[in-house]
Amino acid sequence: MSSYTGVVQKGIKRGQALGFPTANIPLNDPAVSGIYAARVTLEGKECPAAAFADRERGILEAHILDFSDDLYGKAITIELLKKIRDNKTFKNDTGLRATIADDVVKIRAYFSNV
Repeated sequence: MSSYTGVVQKGIKRGQALGFPTANIPLNDPAVSGIYAARVTLEGKECPAAAFADRERGILEAHILDFSDDLYGKAITIELLKKIRDNKTFKNDTGLRATIADDVVKIRAYFSNV
């Protein structure tokens, strides 16, 4: 698929509030949309991740699995590997949180099979 490199910037911290913190980089590709199994490369290390392309905000967000370090100001590359689903709107955070948790399960399964 595609790779995007950028410096991690502060977002609105919605992912963190939902229990799925993300590393956010600028996204200038209007063709990218949805939720993806992704690989994040940071400081030479590759990490599995769930990625969310937010075209409205021009941000690509990556929830790096089993990772909790501070990445603000660091350059990372997010490689989109497989689209999991399209973006959708949720009426409340409970539904969004459950869907993200399901996405993470699917992404873990993807990485266990590659």
